[in-house]
Amino acid sequence: MMGEYLALFISAVVINNFVLTKFLGLCIFFGISKNLSASAGMGVAVTAVMTMSSILAWIVYNFILAPLGLTFLTTIVFVILTASFVQLLELIIKKEAPTLYNMWGIYLLLIATNCIVLAVPLLNVENSYSLLKSIVFAIGSGLGFALAIVLMASLREKLAYADVPKPLEGIGIAFLLAGMLSLAFLGFSGMM
Repeated sequence: MMGEYLALFISAVVINNFVLTKFLGLCIFFGISKNLSASAGMGVAVTAVMTMSSILAWIVYNFILAPLGLTFLTTIVFVILTASFVQLLELIIKKEAPTLYNMWGIYLLLIATNCIVLAVPLLNVENSYSLLKSIVFAIGSGLGFALAIVLMASLREKLAYADVPKPLEGIGIAFLLAGMLSLAFLGFSGMM
């Protein structure tokens, strides 16, 4: 039983990493990954929103939408739940960590429309995960996003000191890095 949860977690973090193997959430990934501390903070924020949204989405789906035959509203309800959590997170960060709030800028609001944040609750429903499996999958997916963005930020910060050819400076080299990271993570596919 515990092995099943561990496999789900490891699969979400590394093997089926949403950013590096499914190519979801790239807007925030490329936008924030210029700075390591901002990337780490964004990874935590996305993980928190994803986990809380998944918990609430599971409850709403299993106790309201499915019993009342309103499953056709699943996507719109999950979008509203996610947007609500992002607004709450924005208020908290704006008050408690204004420097971080200013560093993230528009990308904080983009969490609400981040396809990873919406994909996780939808996949929980599609796979008929229990509440505990939904939480494990959400945390694993969030940590997978955090891992990808922190790795990318680390590499991009190192590249600030490298002699990058002029045509590749900026987003060009970032795309090449993302491609190499993606290839490395795709090497894990088929392990579980």
